[in-house]
Amino acid sequence: MRTLVFTLLLLMAAGCKESDDEAPEAAVSVTAAHPIQGPISQQISADAILAPLSQAALAPRISAAIHAEYVQRGDHVRKGQLLVTLEDHDLQGSALDSKGTLLAARANLTATQNATVPEDRKKAELDVAQLQAARDVAARTAQERDRLYQQGALSGRDADTAKSAAVQAQVSLDLAKQHLQSVLNTTGTTTTQTAQGQLQSANGRYLSARAQIAYANLRSPIDGVVTDRPLFPGETASAGTPVVTVMDVSSLLAKLHLAQATSQQLRLGQRAQVQMSGEDDPVDATVSFISPVLDPGSTTVEVWLKLPNPAGRFKAGTPVHVTIRGNTVQQALLLPPAAILPAPDGTTAVLVVGPDNVAHKRTVTVGIRTPEQVEITSGLAPADNVIVEGSYGLDDGTRVKSTKTGSGKDAKSSPAAEDKD
Repeated sequence: MRTLVFTLLLLMAAGCKESDDEAPEAAVSVTAAHPIQGPISQQISADAILAPLSQAALAPRISAAIHAEYVQRGDHVRKGQLLVTLEDHDLQGSALDSKGTLLAARANLTATQNATVPEDRKKAELDVAQLQAARDVAARTAQERDRLYQQGALSGRDADTAKSAAVQAQVSLDLAKQHLQSVLNTTGTTTTQTAQGQLQSANGRYLSARAQIAYANLRSPIDGVVTDRPLFPGETASAGTPVVTVMDVSSLLAKLHLAQATSQQLRLGQRAQVQMSGEDDPVDATVSFISPVLDPGSTTVEVWLKLPNPAGRFKAGTPVHVTIRGNTVQQALLLPPAAILPAPDGTTAVLVVGPDNVAHKRTVTVGIRTPEQVEITSGLAPADNVIVEGSYGLDDGTRVKSTKTGSGKDAKSSPAAEDKD
């Protein structure tokens, strides 16, 4: 009896186990969709700091006390506008002294050209004429005494003395002619050039003194806004230390450093978007500069984006996030990023729902990625039904029940086996 009962219990247990093995496997709910075909663009993102379009930190070239300041922080100024003046009384005195030296040098040149050189030439000519006359007299005297000596009326000593006087007169005449030639060819020119050099030197000192006076007046080299004015009237401004800063913020620049391969996708005038704190929507910008050389330290390329700022709404120094649209693929096969499953070996895959309601893992190759879409370059067809939500953690061969979304819109619940577009 006991044996019969034990046998019946074993048969009942075996029957229950067989019934459990035949129970259908529970399906996992997922959302599936067909890939979308459409354009996708490479998005180049980077962080930057907004900088002014141009900036001028005005520093005096001389050290002097500030006499007056004509602008305040925040004032709009124009190019050439006087901003700050320094004390320049000593410079004015130096300029007057240099001006007097200049006038004296100019007068000396005039006197040299109109009086000194002509007088030296005339004197040299007169000396030649006088010595030539004296030479002629001495020559005639020597001839006459020589004739008297030949007649015996005069001693030989007197005749020799007359000849010696004639020779000396000729030497003096030759020297006078040489001096006249020197005056005509050299002395007059060098005297004039010396006076001209003195005039130029005096003029240079005067111009230098005037420049020192000009350095005491600081004018804006650009149109812009005064952003800094650290000193006040009466304080001493040191040479080389800025006393006022002007920025042109009518447009701002976002300066980026991008990899060389990334920068090659850009062109001047290309549109970009700048996102900054406090602004709900991104602001449009354009690529205004692409450096033709690599930065030697980082081997990156500097790129500038120009951001219009006519009302001064945006501030220089603001940190921003920049997005630039790069290369575009017009007819790309697209999936949402949630559909992509990365593998430890670096490959990527997706789960495709087959007619049997089973998810099958398929290796794919991805191209351009954006926060909203991923380009699939190989491994997938437009008709494939891909799990776009709920694929994380699923194994290959898992039975699923999908919510059909078609192209990603108007989702409705349906078995994956019925999705056979």
